[in-house]
Amino acid sequence: MSLFTRFSRAGALAASKSRSYATAAVADAAGVKVAGVERGAPPGTVNLTVVVKAGSRYETTPGVAHALKNFAFKTTSKGSALKIARETELYGGVLSAGLSREHIFLTAEFLRGDEAHFLSLLASVLSSTQYYPHEYTELVLPTIETESRSALSTPAINALDVAHSLAFRRGLGNSLFAQQHNPVSAADVKAYATQAYAKSNIAVLGGGISTEALSSAVQQAFGSGSGGSSLSSGATQYFGGESRIAIDTHANPDARQTLTIAFGKTGDASADLRVLPHLVGGASSIKWGVGTSPLAVIADKVPGAEIKADLLPYSDAALFTVTVSAPSAEGVKTLAKEVVAAVKEAGSAKEEDVKKAIAKAKVADASRFENTAGLLTVAAPGLFKGDIPSLDSTFASLDNVSASSFGKAASELFKAKPTVVAVGDLAVLPYADEIGL
Repeated sequence: MSLFTRFSRAGALAASKSRSYATAAVADAAGVKVAGVERGAPPGTVNLTVVVKAGSRYETTPGVAHALKNFAFKTTSKGSALKIARETELYGGVLSAGLSREHIFLTAEFLRGDEAHFLSLLASVLSSTQYYPHEYTELVLPTIETESRSALSTPAINALDVAHSLAFRRGLGNSLFAQQHNPVSAADVKAYATQAYAKSNIAVLGGGISTEALSSAVQQAFGSGSGGSSLSSGATQYFGGESRIAIDTHANPDARQTLTIAFGKTGDASADLRVLPHLVGGASSIKWGVGTSPLAVIADKVPGAEIKADLLPYSDAALFTVTVSAPSAEGVKTLAKEVVAAVKEAGSAKEEDVKKAIAKAKVADASRFENTAGLLTVAAPGLFKGDIPSLDSTFASLDNVSASSFGKAASELFKAKPTVVAVGDLAVLPYADEIGL
């Protein structure tokens, strides 16, 4: 039997077997939405995340969501920040807090069986954090300043933050980072927390635990209570625009020259648009190889250059981004025209290329269910609507994508005014109209 024949039979056998994927169902417990995602055999660890619909788009004071995220796990009515840290270490657990434009995430990872302790801890963070001014000054503010400085000195992060501001202005355009010219006080944070931590803004997502088991634990930890009023922001509009940000190369000599190009739309991100970043590519699918996607081929023309395409979906909008970075501004300028041309040509992609991109999109969607960060991006929006899309339904929507439907969706997206942000040597980095936009 030839090697080719053995591989063919193995592939046929694998294809004939039915696949099973992680599943999730949403339930109500103690006035909040709850969902547990099981991944087949029971794992040894569980991760629980309180998802709060209080990201930067909802903030009442610029930077207050960033500050509230960093106030997590400080002193509560049940004990000091030191006590929380020591007890978590005794259990072998890990606590973390994250912020997106729509949500704040409070996460605990621990051994199966310790759900009661960590849910009680998370509930106390929501209901009884003290917001002491001295903790804000000594613990919270230094972290905020460090994170903000790091973001501003990292061209790709800075460019993406500014791109959102140009694309959406307010709401989704609000910066993720607190700035010194808009100071936030401990009183501001406490006032925002009162609104943000109302039960109507809260959901609990668990990985490695069933919805039934999680619902029971949440009911005990969170108890009864009213839902309160939800935070809200106006309906999102897409605008577009251009911005150029100089880098002090003497203070930051290793900063990469960066150009971010984006196109946005309002409404949900369709299956066709979810395929787009996988069709244009950017990163090779083969380690140590160039890859065959249009942007991967282009990036290989300049040593050290990187091109990343991404689709950022939100509850009422989506932003498709392509970020070009290189050690030199000349390198970015060399690639920029070809990048724009390749992105625009995606609308006329062949059926074969679309099918390859669909397969990559399926793998990316499936892999998100395997880690906490990815699971949050998939599940958080659906939690508050009472429905987390299953992989079967996600795959079914991708299977309905064709070259013609994809081309129509891409063409519609590219009709919008582009968003372009250059960060680096502005004497060399191109303007939007110089690269075909």
